[in-house]
Amino acid sequence: MARAFAEITFTPSVRAAQSRYGSRTANAGFEQAEDRRDVLTDREAEFIHARDGFYQASVSETGWPYVQFRGGPRGFLKVLDERTIGYADFRGNVQYISTGNINADGRVALILMDYPNRRRLKLWARARIVHESEDPALLARLEVPTYRARVERAVVMTIEAFDWNCPQHITPRFTEDEIAGLVAPLRQELARVTAENEALRATGPTARALGSGPLEVVVTGMRQLTPRIRAYELRAAEGGLLPPWTAGAHLSVPVRLPDSREQTRAYSLMGDPADRHVYEIAVLREDAGHGGSIAVHRDYGLGTVLRCGLPRNLFGLHEDGRPSVLIAAGIGITPIRAMALALIASGRPFELHYAARTPAEMALRQDLEARLGSSLRTYFSQDAAPTPLNIGKVLAEAPPDAVIYVCGTAPLIAAVHGQAAALGIPPDRVRSERFAAEAPRKGDQPITVRLTRTGKTVTVAPDQTILDALIGAGVGLLFDCRAGTCGTCATKALDGVPDHRDSALSEAERTRAGLMCTCVSRALTDHLTLDL
Repeated sequence: MARAFAEITFTPSVRAAQSRYGSRTANAGFEQAEDRRDVLTDREAEFIHARDGFYQASVSETGWPYVQFRGGPRGFLKVLDERTIGYADFRGNVQYISTGNINADGRVALILMDYPNRRRLKLWARARIVHESEDPALLARLEVPTYRARVERAVVMTIEAFDWNCPQHITPRFTEDEIAGLVAPLRQELARVTAENEALRATGPTARALGSGPLEVVVTGMRQLTPRIRAYELRAAEGGLLPPWTAGAHLSVPVRLPDSREQTRAYSLMGDPADRHVYEIAVLREDAGHGGSIAVHRDYGLGTVLRCGLPRNLFGLHEDGRPSVLIAAGIGITPIRAMALALIASGRPFELHYAARTPAEMALRQDLEARLGSSLRTYFSQDAAPTPLNIGKVLAEAPPDAVIYVCGTAPLIAAVHGQAAALGIPPDRVRSERFAAEAPRKGDQPITVRLTRTGKTVTVAPDQTILDALIGAGVGLLFDCRAGTCGTCATKALDGVPDHRDSALSEAERTRAGLMCTCVSRALTDHLTLDL
């Protein structure tokens, strides 16, 4: 099908320019795509709600364009539905140029910028002016109660098309709040050194709070689910309600590594999303891992105070009435359990297929049997009478419109995607989340990584991730999942050939934007040059 923004923007004169400068062939292929990009998804909605300003272009009766910056509190531009956005029009310089243009010709174009992360969303829409006398409920819905500005009218826009731009040539810029957030860890570190915290640390893990995130919680309960999996109950440090979350969300928690560095690790919330009083996570101790799970088992005790990130969801449930098929192995049960509880609460049909090596290694088995009854099927590969999980059979017998969710090891996830493709199940009905990065592959070679902004050169060992090597070299960069599922650490590769091993980036982000996830991906060449 035709991509909507190309239908709008690739006019005959634009196509002629593309032909003259040698890009027509590439753009002709780009015009066709499975997704028209004229219906907002959760990704676009989240991005729009996070903005505190955008650029809006309108056109006058004389044909002259007018570009205006619209600013306000974060989230003042609201997504009303998958095709509609709007904002309360605050009183400005009373020239009413945009308002007049929209009344004459409702076509507008918007550019929304995320300067720190070098992301840009372009929107084409048809706008209309709505006054309070015409639709007071709509004005009330768009008003921002905490922002003291006079609302004169609303601007409501019907989306015709949107497109994401690559980060090339976007100069990172930061607001005062963003700079404060970046500087906060340095200030905390200075306070820690000034207070001679090394002496306090010797008194035990609860001597001070771990981490520097915005959410402070305290460990109020611990359960040993299997010999290697331990569950932790977290409550608000000051009591009261915790921030809301949805099934499939994870929580970034702080850990202290053996060299005293603090990092974060992401663990899925496995409790009931309806319970705002407690979060539950479960951590598999990986003795051969990077040290994060060992640090959790070692340092987290009753009363330990943690400063965490806010819940984030990259693995959410669909919202319509289609049935769900949930597949989990090992520690992958944690987000799947939350999904099962949410589906029970909403009365939607599902079945859960849960595999482990032995009954003793199946965390939460009795809990799930009591809650789920016949909706739960368990499988054991190394039991006295093995009953291995047959993925092909599970998918073949699934309802024809079921949405499939899988969490667990890389081989399990690959098998589910492979069997689904063989059965003709559309890729958009198979959703997955990894709990750990793919293990180093046999034949991985050392990589030399050059950083253009700092001038540093870092060597990455065959059994080391690029992310870990950069952190070890003192390079500061954003990251979260460390498993190639969130895209937070995505960085532009300027030279060399990346070996992509993530599940977060689209083909366009990899090829046209040149991005790669440093937490899992490597290189097909012996070198890489990164825009860091």
